[in-house]
Amino acid sequence: MPRIRLRRLATIRARILTGVLLLLIVGLVGNSVASVFTLRSHLDERAESTLRDARDRIHRRLAEAPADIDGAQLATLAAPSIGVMVIDSEGHVTQQIAFGVPEPVNTVTAERPDQVLHITDHPGVPDLIALRIPTPGLTITVADRKIEASAIVLALRTDLDRVTVTDFISRQASIVGTTLVLAAVLGLAVLKYGLRPLGRMADAADALASGAREERLPVRGGHSETDRLAAAVNNAFDVQARAESNIRSFAADASHELRTPLATISGWLDLYHQGVLRDPAALDRAMERVDAEAGRMRALVEELSLLARLDAGRPLSSDRLDLSALAADVVDDARVVAPDRSITLDVPPSVQVVGDGPRLQQVLHNVVGNAIQHTAPGAPVRVSVTMTSDEALVSVSDAGPGMPAADLARVFDRFWRADASRNQAQGGSGLGLPIVQAVIHAHRGTVGIDSDPAAGTTVTVRLPRGPRAAPARQKSKQVPD
Repeated sequence: MPRIRLRRLATIRARILTGVLLLLIVGLVGNSVASVFTLRSHLDERAESTLRDARDRIHRRLAEAPADIDGAQLATLAAPSIGVMVIDSEGHVTQQIAFGVPEPVNTVTAERPDQVLHITDHPGVPDLIALRIPTPGLTITVADRKIEASAIVLALRTDLDRVTVTDFISRQASIVGTTLVLAAVLGLAVLKYGLRPLGRMADAADALASGAREERLPVRGGHSETDRLAAAVNNAFDVQARAESNIRSFAADASHELRTPLATISGWLDLYHQGVLRDPAALDRAMERVDAEAGRMRALVEELSLLARLDAGRPLSSDRLDLSALAADVVDDARVVAPDRSITLDVPPSVQVVGDGPRLQQVLHNVVGNAIQHTAPGAPVRVSVTMTSDEALVSVSDAGPGMPAADLARVFDRFWRADASRNQAQGGSGLGLPIVQAVIHAHRGTVGIDSDPAAGTTVTVRLPRGPRAAPARQKSKQVPD
């Protein structure tokens, strides 16, 4: 049973409700305590002010002549709620006017004339405040009796005020208790309604965990915190789903690319085992084909290994390089491979960057090779290197047929080729541009493609010219072996 209670208190609803009730308790109790002190201070100040006003009226009367006053007039000057004690010339109590003032008050106030005194917890004296007013020369007439008064003691009972404060405290306690009960009930109802989206999110998450990959958290279309949370989680699920789909596609594409050379090698081996390849020339031809297909497999595995290392965020070399020299070497190689192709080079004398030389050279080889491979034999290719204050730019332009927008959006997808039949006659595995993108991103650069069916295609690589910061660590992607 205690465990169940602890678990309930550990819920968001219980914590919120407990926090709100604690704040409400602190606020209500603090307000009640402040109100009690304020009320008590107000009652005390009112009583003191009443006594001082009475004293001022008596002093004004004493300033008049003759210094003779009737007892009824004295009671009127003092006010009906104030008790009056008359002290004779010998310091004894001789007369009580209005309500009776206990005689011990005479002794308590004797040493402190003209001071308002709060008398509490005195034996035989109720709680009151008293003020002793010296009145030498004053004659008070009470029932035809003249009294030579040396002082007058004014007293105002405060025990009734204490009863008022006590009654106020009890009422405040009842109000606080009722408010807390109503707040708890209302808070439970509000939290039950307000946290209902979280319950639906939990149900949707359970469904996702059970295998319902298309399930998503409900979003009501507002700007509440739960809607923002649901949208963020849905986005994370979408990213995860795309990642899983990419992994499945990656595995399928890799197996497809490896299946073709394996089938070719297996076919030639079957012919050899069947004794068909008895002629030395035929056997040499078979070995050439097996070696070529093995080379394709080796190149594909190396490309996959490079992508896996780049995806894992493994650092590349950081050397000072001359990008103009790299571009010139790549163009020289391309002119040897395609001697009938017009390949022009436009570079400044030296463009210094920091990076991995072999990888950047591989990038340029891939881009220039694509331009040669996917354009007509007579189409010219132009390679240019420019620089700004903080970037170096390499542009490779061709005058080919260009690419439609649908293909342009997928050129960096792994294993994707515009030739949907995957015919290897055009060469390549569909990993050239993905490798370009991965290497350039590892150098903190960017790569973009602009294509116009009427003007050709331009690939632009941008690299920072300053020291290359270490690439951000990326989560390793699961790449099939």
